[in-house]
Amino acid sequence: MNTGSVTSSQISTTQQQKTEQSQEILGKDDFLKILVAQLSNQDPMKPMQDTEFIGQMAQFSSLEQMTNMNSSMTKFFDNQLQSSMTDHAHLIGKNVKWSGNNVVASGKVQAVVSKEGKILAELDDGKQIDISLLERIETGE
Repeated sequence: MNTGSVTSSQISTTQQQKTEQSQEILGKDDFLKILVAQLSNQDPMKPMQDTEFIGQMAQFSSLEQMTNMNSSMTKFFDNQLQSSMTDHAHLIGKNVKWSGNNVVASGKVQAVVSKEGKILAELDDGKQIDISLLERIETGE
């Protein structure tokens, strides 16, 4: 029974899969490494043209800006979702009436929750209703 070879085989396969995944994705650090290697290994008798270098720097700058914009947009959307929840916090303790699927019902809101990008009113019976279905809001007593 050779368990050592199975373990090292599994580790080798996992490392190979990670290497294959990382080879498919190039980021801004990889781009910069390639640019530096290109500059350091160029022929001194035939240096890179200024326009080529400027073009590559512009590509690097664009890549970095897109990366920054992506992270900013992600933060923005997260903040919007959080803001939307607080915008509906006033529903807690209120009686609401809603309709959906040809059914009209009512209940008292116990909490406001976010689930899969939607804001839901959680009622005292445990039901969760999309706030877009609400037709009436009354003071809870």
